Amino acid sequence: MATRNRTPLERVEEAIILSVLLAIVVVTVQPILNLLAISLSDPARVPGMSGMAILPEGFSVDIWTLLANHPAVQRGLMNSVFITAVGTVLNVSCTALMAWALSRRRLPFRRTLFVLILATIVFEPGIIPDYFVMRRLGLLDSYSAVIIYKMVNAWYLIILIRFFEEVPEELIEAATLDGANAFQIFWRVVVPLAKPALATITLFYVVYHWNEFLRPMIYFNDQDMWPLQVVLRQFVVVGDKAAIVGLQAMNSYEGASQIDFKAFRAGMILFTILPVLAIYPLILRYFTKGTMSGALK
Repeated sequence: MATRNRTPLERVEEAIILSVLLAIVVVTVQPILNLLAISLSDPARVPGMSGMAILPEGFSVDIWTLLANHPAVQRGLMNSVFITAVGTVLNVSCTALMAWALSRRRLPFRRTLFVLILATIVFEPGIIPDYFVMRRLGLLDSYSAVIIYKMVNAWYLIILIRFFEEVPEELIEAATLDGANAFQIFWRVVVPLAKPALATITLFYVVYHWNEFLRPMIYFNDQDMWPLQVVLRQFVVVGDKAAIVGLQAMNSYEGASQIDFKAFRAGMILFTILPVLAIYPLILRYFTKGTMSGALK
């Protein structure tokens, strides 16, 4: 079938849309490229670089070598990976199980439970009551304090409930006739169909745990437990230059004393966002799959 020729007005509209999208991409990517250019530049030329530079002046990996060898950064990275991995697995598992139960219309007190869930969105407690609860439970200076917080996010729960409600009852009935129990139906029928939705909330939970810094900063008195975001705040916001070129780092890397604080800050910011950027392509591939992609098998 022949395609219809676009009118001049449609071409103008398309050009405007593409221009706006291109401008958004430039505004979004330029700061990241600037940080990358600063972190890869010759340390002696970094002070003269502007905030608009996107190409490194000279070339040096001193910043990244220092980051890889800095004890605080190493500990922060391992803490962030542990909190994010364990927290995301527990979050997604509990959210999916609860959403599946609430999506069944025959569940007793279903409407009451749903109202209580909505109430947690409207009447969310502040950080001070949370702190007293964690202290009474003996969870201060424990990873559980940040992992179990919001084990089930109400917003993400609603997303999954609406998704699970679209699963045809015929599939559930067919699995029941084949002798599958409730858990087998959930794991072998529902979960394969829900991969796009599960990928969505997985990404949300990963970003949430990875970027969390307020509660770890309040709940953890032991600095060895700080995740990477708190370490970043110590370096960038507080400006703890002594920690940047501390004795341990200088002993392990002879060029640490020559590192410019501006360059170290740029490298540290990139160091904290690159893992999340690397996860996006792995999860986004599920977004293109339809709800019924696995129902044909």
